[in-house]
Amino acid sequence: MADPSDPSFNPILLTLPSFTPSLALEVLPAGLTLHRLFVQADGKTHDILIGPEDPTGHITQKYTNTIIGRYANRLPVGSFAIERNGVHSVVAPKPNEAPTVSLHGGPKGFDAYPWEPLPDPSTAELFTPAEIATIQTRLPTSIIFRRISEDGEEGYPGRLLIEALVGLAQPEGGPGQTADGKKEWNLGSVLLVYRAKLLDENKVTPINLTQADHTIELNSEGLSTGTLLPVTGTHHAHAEKASGRIGERFPERGYDEFYVFSPRSVPPPPSIMPASELKPELDLVGAALSRDGPAAEEVASLAGGKSGLRVGFATNQPGVQFYSNNLSVPEKGARKKIHGGSGAVGDGYPPGTAAFLEFHAPLAAWIHPQTRGPTGEDTLLASGEVYNNFVRMDVWYRDGVGASA
Repeated sequence: MADPSDPSFNPILLTLPSFTPSLALEVLPAGLTLHRLFVQADGKTHDILIGPEDPTGHITQKYTNTIIGRYANRLPVGSFAIERNGVHSVVAPKPNEAPTVSLHGGPKGFDAYPWEPLPDPSTAELFTPAEIATIQTRLPTSIIFRRISEDGEEGYPGRLLIEALVGLAQPEGGPGQTADGKKEWNLGSVLLVYRAKLLDENKVTPINLTQADHTIELNSEGLSTGTLLPVTGTHHAHAEKASGRIGERFPERGYDEFYVFSPRSVPPPPSIMPASELKPELDLVGAALSRDGPAAEEVASLAGGKSGLRVGFATNQPGVQFYSNNLSVPEKGARKKIHGGSGAVGDGYPPGTAAFLEFHAPLAAWIHPQTRGPTGEDTLLASGEVYNNFVRMDVWYRDGVGASA
């Protein structure tokens, strides 16, 4: 990342416009980092994001709620000819995790750069007038960040414009009811929308952005073998666990797996679309916020057994990587004071104490067509197309859940 004295490490605070905000989000332009997500519930304040106390700690505490590089997860190192819509390029992922493995876009990913916040959302190039209107009315506390990734950066072809929307939405509706009969209140939502477009003609590039009922088989280096495996009856079948807890049947090495979602009842908006479809009246931001449209279906959920908090996730992505913080080295990291740490380096989070969900397309999808899932998307973006990826996180509070739960 940049120099710690860089002003991009100064948090931008987003809060819901009410007298008692239930959500508040701190965003760092450095690495487009979600530094803190405060939730007020039952008279308590929680921060449901792990990470260092000091924003500059993200320089060394890599991929803790930061954006990644052009391609999420692991790709094999090498030189690959790629083609889409008759356009040809060559991509050469660079090693960082291992001599044969390129992780999250290479040695210097998007997390290592400051992102430009746009004071006026109407200056965004990849959001339509209808979407800007929705942002101003339904996401009054939001911001769009921009970055240009140059042609050849980390071995990826094409000059790429990326714009990312980060915003908070007000709670909607009255209390719902959980399967065990408890009441549940929505406290608001966090919406992330990633858009990208190649600025060069006749280029194609892999793209798979994220914020760090089948699973993909991985080799010993965490690379896709190109085989889909059923999860039924395995430790991956989280819905089958009697307790509902991740720790039940917890594998010795923890989780670092990619799960492909089953086909949804209503197909969500695609990740890749012709730029000509981004018409002024198109409003995919509104669709992402709607709970009764194509984006309504909750594809994953994380709940605390003691706090009463639950986060439900909706997305247009075909799968999710679940990582249980296996490689954390407490002696090299820092833990926030609100999580019982000192905030100092050397007092970090032990392995297995956090859950990371990274919503994106399958690993190396253009190499392994058989793993692409229901959408069949190859994660290649050609000139004249727009990349569109959204994740909506709905925060809920469940009644009657306490320390004895």
